[in-house]
Amino acid sequence: MSNVNTLELNGFVQQCTSALADNTLQRLVFSKYCGDNKELKRIAMRPVELKGLRLLSCLYEYRTNHITKNVELAEVETLCQQWLESEFQNAHLITQEWEVQLSISKKGKVLINKYRNKNVPKAGEVDAAINSEAAPHNRAKKRFVEQDRPYLRELGITDASGEIIPAMSRKWKQINKFIEVLSRAIDNTGLANNSEVHIADFGSGKAYLTFAVHDYFIDKLQVSTQVTGVELRQGLVDLCNQTATKLALTGIKFEQGDVQHFKAQGINIMIALHACDVATDYALHMGIQTGAEIIMCSPCCHKQIRPQMKSPTLLAPLLQHGIHLGQEAEMVTDGLRALLLEAHGYDTQVFEFISLEHTSKNKMILAQKRTQARDNSAILQQIADIKAFYGIEEQCLETLLG
Repeated sequence: MSNVNTLELNGFVQQCTSALADNTLQRLVFSKYCGDNKELKRIAMRPVELKGLRLLSCLYEYRTNHITKNVELAEVETLCQQWLESEFQNAHLITQEWEVQLSISKKGKVLINKYRNKNVPKAGEVDAAINSEAAPHNRAKKRFVEQDRPYLRELGITDASGEIIPAMSRKWKQINKFIEVLSRAIDNTGLANNSEVHIADFGSGKAYLTFAVHDYFIDKLQVSTQVTGVELRQGLVDLCNQTATKLALTGIKFEQGDVQHFKAQGINIMIALHACDVATDYALHMGIQTGAEIIMCSPCCHKQIRPQMKSPTLLAPLLQHGIHLGQEAEMVTDGLRALLLEAHGYDTQVFEFISLEHTSKNKMILAQKRTQARDNSAILQQIADIKAFYGIEEQCLETLLG
């Protein structure tokens, strides 16, 4: 690549450093590697702030693993110049307003295309967006997952042309909603600034959400990620590992096991959807014990509390009906779980998630680890009072927490 027009390369590098200087850089990707390291595929860069210092996080994507390195802004110009002159043939700069694509032919010819960032409203569109409530049917629904992602096709969510298969539309909505909820939790906890994130998904099943979470961290956030899907059924474990291999994905694996016996350490995000009965409690306990910044659970039955519950005299006429007693047991069970999470350092929400495939249960418990400790004695007393009110002698999560 010695015949490359350095004048044009210098102009592109200058645009990169200018975007860094005025804080408008969103992402910078170098691809089509042609250097000596045959394992390296591309380098993706994004600005981060660590301990008050602005840096550029560089994700080196190799064939078998990803490595993240943080570099100082003063080094960026030299690195970009070096990579374009001798190691990469493509570069893609994304700023708040523009996208600039650079490509270098085999003969050293430099082609540069610059166009407005499609995610930024054009002149006059801001007012239209503000007034769009008058015509909500004209607004495109925001999606957190792009339809063209390879794993969606491989899992049967989309067809060969990237269109959603009608029978999988509910699963498509579930994936988007899940990533939307997760993205907000990531923003709240600052996990996107980590050099590496470890995620465990218990009861991963066919791994629709497992692959989605892995893809979101790798593609959208450009964070080196290790995801482990844990599933009881060996057939599904084998199928998901085969899918990951076929897609040439790194940082994702599937193991046979269950949440009660799996040994986890250093998990940042713990996921357990449809963890039956006390399996939810074991999952929550594991998340707390491993110090996970984010815990996401979707319980599906509540067998432990219901037979213990003694209807208070005032409520006995209401709870004589089985359906009401079941609903009350569900509320009490998940309410106690939320309070126990609060008492062990988490801000917790219990909310309706979305109607999930094959079940009418759509509740989610979302817990985000607090950065500052606080006195939890009042919450522990509330838990004790609720148990006394209903005559509950044991709750699995409380017992596990000791």
